[in-house]
Amino acid sequence: MSGNKVLFGFHAVGVRLKTAPQTIAEIHIDPTRRDQRMRQFVVRVQEAGVRLIESDGMRLARLAGQHGHQGVVARVTAHQAVKSLDDLLQDFEDRQADLADNQRDTLLLLVLDGVTDPHNLGACLRVADGAGVHAVIAPKDHAAGINAVVAKVASGAAETIPYFMVTNLARTLQELKERNVWVIGTSDDAPKSVYQVDLTGPVALVLGAEGQGMRQLTRKTCDELASIPMRGAVESLNVSVASGICLYEARRQRESRQ
Repeated sequence: MSGNKVLFGFHAVGVRLKTAPQTIAEIHIDPTRRDQRMRQFVVRVQEAGVRLIESDGMRLARLAGQHGHQGVVARVTAHQAVKSLDDLLQDFEDRQADLADNQRDTLLLLVLDGVTDPHNLGACLRVADGAGVHAVIAPKDHAAGINAVVAKVASGAAETIPYFMVTNLARTLQELKERNVWVIGTSDDAPKSVYQVDLTGPVALVLGAEGQGMRQLTRKTCDELASIPMRGAVESLNVSVASGICLYEARRQRESRQ
C-alpha cells in the first residue's frame, strides 16, 4: 500500500474518520477492548463504511511502531487540502473579501523555529487548533515533521491544522511582512510582555525551542519582540505552553475588540 501512512489513537483516527473517511484504507482495533468508548468508535467506523479489522496487541504495536495506540490503528493515504502556504494565504484573502465586515476573520499564524521534539510539535498543533490558528510554519531543517507520534499527541489537530515546512524561514517571514502580517517573536529579554503588544491585526507569532529560543536570523527578521512574564524560579516554559499563552492572548484581544 505505497504512499500510505499510519495514524493511531482514538483522537487522531477519529478526526480523520470525521473529516476525510475516504482516505482511510482500513482501521485495526483490539478485539479484547469492549468498553463503551471502543463500542461507540466501532459504530462510527461501520457507519462510515470503512473496513474494520480485528488485530491482536502485537500486530497493533507493530503497525503503530509503539504500544501507546489505545487499541486503534488506521492505515490512511496522505491528506492535505492546501498544497502550499501561498495557496492558503491567497484562499484566506479571497474568502475574507466575500464576507461582510462582521463576519471576517483576522489571520493568525504560529511559527516554530527549531522545535525538533515530536511530542512538543503535537502539543503545539493541538493548542493551535484550539486557538483557531490558520496554519503552523516551521523550517525544513532542524524541525520535526508530521509522523504517527505527532498525530497521536495532537489528538486530531494534525489532521485539521495546515503545517508547512519551508526551505528558508527568514525569507518566508519577510514574505509574510510584505502581505502586511505583523511578525512577533518571543524572547525573555523583550521590552514588552505579550500582554502589552497589539495582537488584534494579522499576526505571525514566532516561538523557538525551549532553552535555545529563536535563531538569530529569525529574531532579526521579526517586527517586534514580546516576552512571557515569569514570576517563579523557572526561567522558561515548554514551547507548547508558551504557544498556548501567546495564541490565547491574541484570541482574547480580538474577541474583546468585537
